[in-house]
Amino acid sequence: MTTTPLSIIHKIGQVSSENLGRKVRVDVFLPQNYLNFNVLQTLFLNDGQDYKQLDLLRTLDEHNEKHAEAPLAVIALWASHERIHEYGTIGWPDYENRGDLAGDYSEFVRHEVIPKYKSLYPQLIHPTKTYFAGFSLGGLSAFDLTWEFPEVFSKAGVFSGSFWWRSKAYEDGYEEDQDRIMHQKVKATEHPDLDLKFWFECGTDDETSDRNNSGIIDSIEDTLDLIIELKAKGYEEADNIVYHEVTDGEHNFETWKKVFPSFLEWLRK
Repeated sequence: MTTTPLSIIHKIGQVSSENLGRKVRVDVFLPQNYLNFNVLQTLFLNDGQDYKQLDLLRTLDEHNEKHAEAPLAVIALWASHERIHEYGTIGWPDYENRGDLAGDYSEFVRHEVIPKYKSLYPQLIHPTKTYFAGFSLGGLSAFDLTWEFPEVFSKAGVFSGSFWWRSKAYEDGYEEDQDRIMHQKVKATEHPDLDLKFWFECGTDDETSDRNNSGIIDSIEDTLDLIIELKAKGYEEADNIVYHEVTDGEHNFETWKKVFPSFLEWLRK
């Protein structure tokens, strides 16, 4: 039996999703005194099934103890074997048609999860106080949902994001400046919401691949190049963007859970 910190209420539920054609487990983590608040900050998390690896209960407990005047709630969405299809970039699958259900996933989040949990907990999911985060491919999805729907999500947290997501295979004439999907989506957006804020984390040992022999591993280079695109759209690094590089950090929850408390602190800014 899992021992839940006394200051956190862990509620387990599910949504029978018409958009995804399956039942999705949804875990909600609430401060014990959530009824005392009219509005709570709400963080959506992809890959909710990994909350124990993230050490979410302890981390959230400590965060809310420190910030009792304005605690945070978390809504964790569990992935399934369809993860590679449901996460990705909306309307723009990769070259192997992965992410082809990303649009359905966005409909599930916005029109099935949010109405249900907003009804159950009116304190949650308020404009400018609702955020989305994820890890690896889940991080790409979190960024994409935030980018597409700034009226719902105001901040995105991306840990070792899969910004390599591409529209063409390397052997089929891949060109870095044209075929990375999220970079192209940002570049093609004419009027982005400049109030959005983004947290990016990469580890220096996320991977070993360096496809262009630049001396920088791909996960870091793809993230830094996306930041360049964001700056070109008018986002200020001092106000809108945080890039956190972890020396010796790896592509796993051992690294991500170590920096997750810093991310939660950033959400408060």
